[in-house]
Amino acid sequence: MSAVPDVPVSVRFGRAEWALVGITMIWGTTFLLVHWAMTVSGPYFFVGLRFGTAALVMLPFGWSILRAMTMTEIKAGLIVGLTIAVGYVLQTMGLQTIPSSKSAFITALYVPLVPLLQWLVLRRPPTLMAWAGAGLAFIGMLVLAGPDALAGGIGRGEWLTIISTFVIAAEIIAIGYFAPKVDARRVTIIQLATASLLSFAAMGPAGESVPGFSWTLASIGLGLGLASALIQVVMNWAQRSVSPTRATVIYTGEPVFAGILGRIAGERLPSGAFAGAALIIFGIIVSELKPPTRQRKIAEE
Repeated sequence: MSAVPDVPVSVRFGRAEWALVGITMIWGTTFLLVHWAMTVSGPYFFVGLRFGTAALVMLPFGWSILRAMTMTEIKAGLIVGLTIAVGYVLQTMGLQTIPSSKSAFITALYVPLVPLLQWLVLRRPPTLMAWAGAGLAFIGMLVLAGPDALAGGIGRGEWLTIISTFVIAAEIIAIGYFAPKVDARRVTIIQLATASLLSFAAMGPAGESVPGFSWTLASIGLGLGLASALIQVVMNWAQRSVSPTRATVIYTGEPVFAGILGRIAGERLPSGAFAGAALIIFGIIVSELKPPTRQRKIAEE
């Protein structure tokens, strides 16, 4: 029997992974801001304002290259823009009635959904370690949320947020599918503009009126517009080299930051927060482990 060679385990993060970690931190802060915005605006107008501002922010950086836009980029922008509009409107509607930290915890349900949907839609079965890592991260979410995370039962706000997680999972998969085929700047502008226009267009059928001017709404809309532009362009760039499953596990840090900020703002952080955060980090590491099963089998032969 031949000696079994040492097989290196890759848990290293490159620039793309660290970029996703950075936007995950920013993403986690948005829940509380949206929760505040819902006191002065309806969900459709706010989502339209948020992503419309983001599109305008991106326009100067991509205007000169829009003439080279391809049909694939238009298709990618429309599809991802649709998922952004639907996912964020549902999530924003949920934030009208539930706390920001609770919304972040529920939103984390997309963690196990991405590998499953990727398997069903793209026929790309995740590795065993990717499943294990996503599972550990999801358990971390439950521990982080605590046993009373859904106290009082599942209400309208919770159900809207749960449904939004399926759409967010579809967004991540769509970005991962199109990212290697498109220019990140061009497709980001299309995505953001599509999400904004669809949200504004839905105001009429939904019976939502334009809110009066508010400095709270204006400042949060501008701030989240800038954040959304940064988040979308980084996602499009980073997921050219980072798989949807790996990206999803990184995104599980989002409710950690949301919970911390919610606690600072007066929301109750569950007692298992630190244990949950540790499980999330462990899930990220596990998802990158590569068991030497195949190499051992080859060596033994």
